[in-house]
This record gives sequence, structure tokens and C-alpha cells, in this order.
Amino acid sequence: MTYPRRRLVIVVRADPVICGHSGEARNLAEVALTRGYDDVRLLTWPIPALQAAGLPLKPLDRLLPYSPGITVERPEPVGDYRVPDGRYLAGLTGRLVELLMEPVPTTCLSMYLVPHTQVVADAVSIARAAGFAPDVRTAAKAVGSDVTNVIRACLRERNHGAAIALFTTFLANEQVVAVSAYTRDEIVAAAEQVDALCGTRFADQCRRRVTISYPPIDVSAYLDLDPAAVDRALARRGLRRDGYVLYLSRVSRAKGIYDLITAYERMRCRPDVRLVVAGTGPALEQARALAADDDRIVFLTDVDDAEKPLLMRGCAAYALPTRPEPDFVETFGIALAEKMLAGGGPVITTLTGGTGEAVGDTAVIVEPGDIDGLAAAVDRVVLDMSAAERSDLERRARAHAMSFERTAVFDDLFPLTSTAAPSGWTAPPPRPRIPQA
Repeated sequence: MTYPRRRLVIVVRADPVICGHSGEARNLAEVALTRGYDDVRLLTWPIPALQAAGLPLKPLDRLLPYSPGITVERPEPVGDYRVPDGRYLAGLTGRLVELLMEPVPTTCLSMYLVPHTQVVADAVSIARAAGFAPDVRTAAKAVGSDVTNVIRACLRERNHGAAIALFTTFLANEQVVAVSAYTRDEIVAAAEQVDALCGTRFADQCRRRVTISYPPIDVSAYLDLDPAAVDRALARRGLRRDGYVLYLSRVSRAKGIYDLITAYERMRCRPDVRLVVAGTGPALEQARALAADDDRIVFLTDVDDAEKPLLMRGCAAYALPTRPEPDFVETFGIALAEKMLAGGGPVITTLTGGTGEAVGDTAVIVEPGDIDGLAAAVDRVVLDMSAAERSDLERRARAHAMSFERTAVFDDLFPLTSTAAPSGWTAPPPRPRIPQA
């Protein structure tokens, strides 16, 4: 039997989920093919399970293909309806055990600590307990909502056992990573709280071990856009260059969509620019209701990855007035960096969570929840900002966002190591494979 020389497995919520971190997984996978990995796998969830969860999804018929050498696996659930959630985890864990049985040096990266890091930990321990000796290195990346949602919920609800389990599983990985400096600080602060309440010693480990790895971006998808392609994309949507303010993100309260729609009603520039809300999410219907059939507000729920940079390039301004909420804080803001690469009108955002790391000093900043300030900022960008000032912001923004180029991020996260395959290992007899979606 012929085996790959080197394998990368990323356990993640992958496409079609509308989530910046599904894009992270795609970009890491693509770069891995150029860095000695000849087998790259995204281990993720069946699409019906994603749909049932109510997650915002991209159009299924327009997902960008992956390069040859990248396999997306969606293990089917194991067992019947009486184990509703554990069935899917059993499928993911079982498939990863099968991969670890093979004599292939493997790196396993989990993104979203709950439950993906547990899947990796269980699969590694199961493979070893079964008598195999997997050549595996594990890495776990806390992508933000792990802390701002899961850990904070544990502390708020005094669910200390769950917090201890999460930190123990996270720190059991050889490499532990945060998506931003803000996220790293939040991890340490949460660990300090758990230590104070439970007598554990997580905080010191987190301070010493957690490093930062910003989201990797395929900058080639955003640079040097064909002006004719931009114009065609806008024409299909009934838009014109510099004729709209763009909100392109998950549609949720924490992203500031209600604030933006309310602010738009107060803008002096309203007769000159429409408001385009591109995306889906839990607040979509409420946002539509708030817009109250305003024909100057356009909702686009079917924007795919190919159209996204074109809409970004053509807008007069891009607004993401994110705000801290109990269940979510923007821990980086990948869409902000993508917009800065695409060019077009300036970015208007808030300094919430890690957004300052995403935009540097190249965006127009407003206070979270300041609706009048948001309206005034958009008016200044659209009506009062000179062409020279806009051009300077665009140039500096693109230069800042280039630091998130995916190859550099990958090389920092996974320094090159030996690609030699182990010898002297006998393959186990074939076993039935878990059905794949």
C-alpha cells in the first residue's frame, strides 16, 4: 500500500459555513500543498448537520473548489437518534483514528476548541491505546468565540468543570495558538479567573505557551482586480461604483447591523449612496424589519467568494460597526483585512476586541454603539473626504493587510520539518470505512 509522505488534518467548521475561520482553514490547506504536505484533509461536519444548526451558509452550488491534494471529509454520524450530538463527534473522532492508524507523519490542527480540540485529543489517545504509534503533532487554535462565548459562558454560569475541561484539553496540545493578541489576553484573563475559583494553574501555562497566529488570507483574490469585472458585478446587482455603503459580514447584532441601519436613516449622504447589506445570519429577518421596506437598503443573501472582493472594491465605504455583546466580541475581523486588500472606499469600524489589530491606523474609527457618530463618519467619508485622503488611506490599508498573507502566516505557524516517512511499520488489516457524505 502506498501512503502519503506527510499529512495535515484540520478539524474545523469548513465551507459552506460563512465564517472567517472556514476561510482560514482553506488558506492553510492550500499553502500546505506547497510546503511538503502531499495529503491535506479538512475534517468537518455533514452539510445537513450545518443546515439543521441554523448556521449562515454560502450558496452550495457556488463554493470555490479546492486544489487537488485537499480532501474535505464529512463523516456521517455513528449510532441512531438516541445520541443526537455524540453521533457526529463519534464520526469525526473515528475518521481521525483511521487516519492516525496509517504510517504517515501527521499534523492535526483544531480550530474552535469546542468540540474540535476534544476530537483530536480523543483520536490521538484512542489510536495509542489501541496499540498504534501515530507520528502526530497536535496544534489547537483558539479563534475567538471559544473565549468570548464558551469560556465566558462557563464563568458566568459558574460551570467550572466545563472551564477546567476546556483549558486542560487546550493545553494538552503541543502547540497552542490564539487568533489575535486580544484573544490571547482574554485566554489568560479567563484562566486567571478559573485559577482563582478552582485552585488550578492554567494562567501561567497560558502566558508562557500561547502564541499568536493571525488569520491567513489569500491576498491574490483581492489584489489587482479587473475593473471591468467589478463593473459587471455591480451592474448585475443594479449598483454603481462609489454609489453604495457596504456591510458584508455575518448579519448579527454584535456586528452592528442594527446600528448601521438606524444610522443610515440619519445620514446626509443617503440620497447619494445606497446601503448594501451582504450576508446572512441570525439577525437577518430583524434587520429587514428594521429597514421597513426602505428601497434605498439592498439585502444580498447569495454573495459568493468570487463576488465578494468585487463588491468591496466598488463601494464608497465599508462599514462594520461591531460592538461587544455578552455572547460575542469581534476577536479579529477578517473581513476588515480582506476589504483593505481589495481597495475601494475607506473602512469604518470600531475598536472592539481585536479589530485594531486588523486595521492598524488605516480605518475611520467610531465608538461602539454611537449611532450619530457612525452616521457622521460615513457622511465625512462619502461627502467630505478628499480624493488624496482616500487614496492615502487605501494605500496604507493595503500595506497593513499584506502582513496577513497566507504563506507567511503558514510558515510562522508550521515551521518546516522533516518530511521523511517512517519505516518498519506494518499496515493493519483493512477495516470498514465510515461512510462519507
